[in-house]
Amino acid sequence: MVKKYFLITYGCQMNKSDGERIISVLKKQGYLPALKEAEADLILINVCSVRQSAVNRVYAKVNKYFKKKKIILTGCVLKEDKNKLKNKVSEFWHPDYYFECLPIHQSKFQAFLPIMTGCNNFCAYCVVPYTRGREKSRPAKEIIREIKSLVKKDYKEVILLGQNVNSYKDKNVNFPKLLKKINNIKGNFKINFITSHPKDMSDELIETMAKCQKLIKEIHLPVQSGDNEILKKMNRHYTASHYKKLIKKIKQKIPGIKISTDIIVGFPGETKKQFQNTVKLAKEIKFEKAYVSKYSPRPGTLAFKLKDNVSPQDKKTRWQILEKLINYSNCSKG
Repeated sequence: MVKKYFLITYGCQMNKSDGERIISVLKKQGYLPALKEAEADLILINVCSVRQSAVNRVYAKVNKYFKKKKIILTGCVLKEDKNKLKNKVSEFWHPDYYFECLPIHQSKFQAFLPIMTGCNNFCAYCVVPYTRGREKSRPAKEIIREIKSLVKKDYKEVILLGQNVNSYKDKNVNFPKLLKKINNIKGNFKINFITSHPKDMSDELIETMAKCQKLIKEIHLPVQSGDNEILKKMNRHYTASHYKKLIKKIKQKIPGIKISTDIIVGFPGETKKQFQNTVKLAKEIKFEKAYVSKYSPRPGTLAFKLKDNVSPQDKKTRWQILEKLINYSNCSKG
């Protein structure tokens, strides 16, 4: 009898890349993809715990299928969610289970390639250190070997992934040195990477980015807020001034570079004046794109202990202001 699976992925590019590796595991176990959820024997849900709304959708899916199908949860699953769902879910897969597996890429031209997993930063709103653990980098030789294989298969773009790629470290190979090694691989392909942390954006990395011919001239550098007090509450380890100086340096070294960012509005205690500091920063930097999200409390994070005292309407209004300022205005230009 043919066994079929249906994979549901929520969240970031890291989760999408994990999904490609999950598919390779399921294929080895004899599963074939189902076109519809209803046709599947196995529902595998790749969880994102950044926002409560995503977790709510996971609960809804589990409640819909737990008496009808085998369910596996993986990705960023908090201990609290595991305890609540343990009687409804067949298995929980930690991302380490398939981290080293070779992926089955879903695109013929663009390949996502994790170079590390986990995070050491403990941002107040984020669950990644609790669900994926501390930072763990893949061996540089393994990464180079995999990229050479992708180039031979005529992939045109390789996107390096990690919760914090610029803290990559394998023995004496840091992230700038890894980029140089990849840039020296023969072939007609481009390099990109996500996501970076401003506190780890070193001069060495900026210089390397400027010199790597294969590197696409764009960078995603989350700022999260333009207010120093909110940044401190978020445990981000930089100030708005530091971030602006960093962007200035990047633009000077790499003319024409496109810069995108992440911003959270309505973080606990954020006043109207503090939000205006974020608006001011966004106007000054002129981001190419911003992924703006409304803060939602997540159990297990440091921020969960803070009072969520910005109203849903204020969060929505602030979200709309930034979306219009950054994303809508850029769309109208195009």
